Amino acid sequence: MNILRPRRAATLASLCRALPLLRLASTLGASTLLASTLLSSPLRAQVTPVVAKLVAEPARVTIQAGQVQPFTVTAYDATGRPIADALVRVGGPRGALFFGGGEVRAFRAGSYTATATASNPPGTPPVTLEIPVLVTWPALTRLEVSAAPGRLVEGVMLAHAAKGFHADGSERPGLKVTWKSSDEAVASVDRFGNVTAKKPGAVTITAEAEGASASTRYAIGPNPVASISLDIPNTSVATGDVVHLKGTARNARGAPVPDAQITWSYTYTPDDTTAAPGGPGIIDDQLFAANAPGLFTLMATSGNVVARTVLEVSPRDVRRRFTVTSRGVINTTATSDLWPWTGKDGRDYALVGTWGGDGYGLVFDITDMNNIVRTDSIKIDARTINDVTVSPDGRYGVLAREGASNRRNGVVILDLANPAHPKIAASFEQELTGGVHNMFATNDYLFAISGGQKYVIIDVRDIYNPKYVSEYQHPNARIHDLWVHDGIAYSAQGGVGAVAVDVGNGKYGGTIEKPKLINVFRINSGHEIYPYFQKSTGKTYLFLGDEEMNREGRVWEGTNYRPTLGSAGGVAQTSGGYVHIVDFTDPMNPKKVGRYHLEDYGAHDIIVEDDILYQAYYDGGVRIVDVSGELLGNLADQGREIAVFKPYDPKALTANAPFVMNVMPWKGQILFTDFNSGLWGAKLEPRRPVTP
Repeated sequence: MNILRPRRAATLASLCRALPLLRLASTLGASTLLASTLLSSPLRAQVTPVVAKLVAEPARVTIQAGQVQPFTVTAYDATGRPIADALVRVGGPRGALFFGGGEVRAFRAGSYTATATASNPPGTPPVTLEIPVLVTWPALTRLEVSAAPGRLVEGVMLAHAAKGFHADGSERPGLKVTWKSSDEAVASVDRFGNVTAKKPGAVTITAEAEGASASTRYAIGPNPVASISLDIPNTSVATGDVVHLKGTARNARGAPVPDAQITWSYTYTPDDTTAAPGGPGIIDDQLFAANAPGLFTLMATSGNVVARTVLEVSPRDVRRRFTVTSRGVINTTATSDLWPWTGKDGRDYALVGTWGGDGYGLVFDITDMNNIVRTDSIKIDARTINDVTVSPDGRYGVLAREGASNRRNGVVILDLANPAHPKIAASFEQELTGGVHNMFATNDYLFAISGGQKYVIIDVRDIYNPKYVSEYQHPNARIHDLWVHDGIAYSAQGGVGAVAVDVGNGKYGGTIEKPKLINVFRINSGHEIYPYFQKSTGKTYLFLGDEEMNREGRVWEGTNYRPTLGSAGGVAQTSGGYVHIVDFTDPMNPKKVGRYHLEDYGAHDIIVEDDILYQAYYDGGVRIVDVSGELLGNLADQGREIAVFKPYDPKALTANAPFVMNVMPWKGQILFTDFNSGLWGAKLEPRRPVTP
């Protein structure tokens, strides 16, 4: 079994956009996926050719959702000759299109513009090409109508939904439905599918869309409900606390009416009318959570019968002071991931990666968090070491390679017998030549992501002789991050969402040699992932991060100066996206329940320990958030933030430009890496007593 422990994989390759990399086709070859970036390096002897023009084939894509078509982009130099080894990023709207392996895949109808971008040597501007893409939906073959739980009786409104399906069985998203009632005097239906029963009688409700239709029939009778008894014993809660809404409909004799439909709502009186929010609370699936303090009147309704109870909601004050204790300054190159561990000598260390730093991994002694000291550096053949990791037993460490001079990439395994001065034990490249962006280490096995296509499982029981074990590749997806807990690999995959695979748990039929898919939670987020088992509730939550580096279309579009990223000077980088929270307690029936969402910043690496979320939020800094108890709604609205720190440094690579890559709790204190200024140590001060 694998033990859940603090870790996070930094994800900077997507800073210029999280898009697939394509090796450009020459006139003789098709495009194939490759995840290394063509960057200058002192280890590369050949001269990098300059791309003058890009040509897409086809130049304009017309495709049906669910289909796959051949697609290539060819790079040409100034003389008109194709450049076989040129690299290009090709991408369109996330969740709508996927480019890779010489193909384009379509998922959602619409008119889009895909962009191909070829990198050139320093001093030469990149070359871009816009490709118009039209995606259409296939014809609907059937509709299905479903109703919310409960019986439709006189005076009751019951919600209905319609689903449309294509010939291949796939469901149509965003379906536009027209609703009709056969007798408006008996029951009416609005444009959202809500049916209101007016008097006893027979009625047929019909949904229509694009020539397909489906109906459901009702025999409406009188409402048997005479009263509703409420079971909400706790009438004093704090913001963010989840209240289970329980009510029992009863007839005139006081007996329960088991199939009665109960609708919940609330009214709100703020404790401060000048500070009242626009959305003070949330009701979802028989649950309620308040975002603001005040008095909430909860109302249960069944037809014309109403029951009420009042909740008093107090502020959730969990704030604590954040104090920096020491630093390991890195300001001559960009900093990526970190990983702390306790060495065989009993001292504590942190392994730190560099981005665009010509392959340097750094080692710091963090035994005294008031005095962080660099002890060594390890030089490997790579342009970027995006991810670093250490086994739970501290026996070995790993540096992920991207941009190797020989294009072989893979991982470099370190012997940590002398933790202050690691030595290279082995390199492993099998199935990893496209570049390794993220990893996860257990004592016996290393999981390494290969070029965004799949993860490869490596036997590292003998670190001087690592061996290929197996791999898992999910169709039509681009993997960015994974975490393994209790024999289950949870991965964040662009175009799909969260993918859970049995890699040794055994309950779902998988082994380390033969991984087996458990389930997929489809969500438009595919970058960071962290599974967390919450002891107090017995729930398993998945925290999924977006990591969006393009703020186009938002009210504030950000600085958007990508060419200055990772170089001295320049302007601060901006980001977008947020953290989704999914209840994954039942892997066969997961449900999104909440989020941590700040509009002006973007989510990156995620750790949860002891009901505290440690969130690297890029230009939003370090965010430390209370995630105790059952979760519902936006945590940022509920007063759950414990502390925020933004690492401004006038001597940073980009001055005064916080861009936090990774934050991890460590023995009661905090470590984090900032892209522009290196490694930081900090602590949370004890809570101050409240003064009345």
